[in-house]
Amino acid sequence: MQVAIIKYNAGNVYSVSFALKRLGVDAMLTDDKEVLLKADKIIFPGVGEAETTMRYLKRNRLDQLIKDLKQPTLGICLGMQLMCNRSEEGNADCLKIFPVDVRRFRPTTAEKVPHMGWNTLSRMNGDLFKGLPEEEFVYFVHSFYVPLNEYTTARTTYILPFSASLRKDNFYATQFHPEKSGKAGERMLRNFLDL
Repeated sequence: MQVAIIKYNAGNVYSVSFALKRLGVDAMLTDDKEVLLKADKIIFPGVGEAETTMRYLKRNRLDQLIKDLKQPTLGICLGMQLMCNRSEEGNADCLKIFPVDVRRFRPTTAEKVPHMGWNTLSRMNGDLFKGLPEEEFVYFVHSFYVPLNEYTTARTTYILPFSASLRKDNFYATQFHPEKSGKAGERMLRNFLDL
């Protein structure tokens, strides 16, 4: 099985690569369009800023390529947000795979932004969560969120309830970092690889 991690100007791509290695998978980090189109599974991870990243994806024609992917594709953190319509981060136009806008958390006196740390998932459904109990803990680091919508496959709450994961056709996405979420995250990555 060939697994490709999309190489672009985002942080955190190597931690995903190391997590896959622990599962016995040598993923290829690439921005080569032919390689990406031929891969069995694609992972679109990232930590970064939406507007700058979208500019990079468009300049390198990766935006259309990602939208056209037919194999299972997993967006992680910024990757999930970039799969949405627009982001309040730099008012960026995104990939429009999920027809929902990304919003900025408004901090409260009790809860600070960015949201950083472990939260539980609820109302989990779909292939990524096979074999996992309700209220599983996963790791988040983000200042922007995707509101609950018809494509939400798991939710969590920080300041307000929001989408912890999404699914539409062959596109899967998590706001949290499976590669940093211990055994639960490992199981989710394995579930994705087994699709």
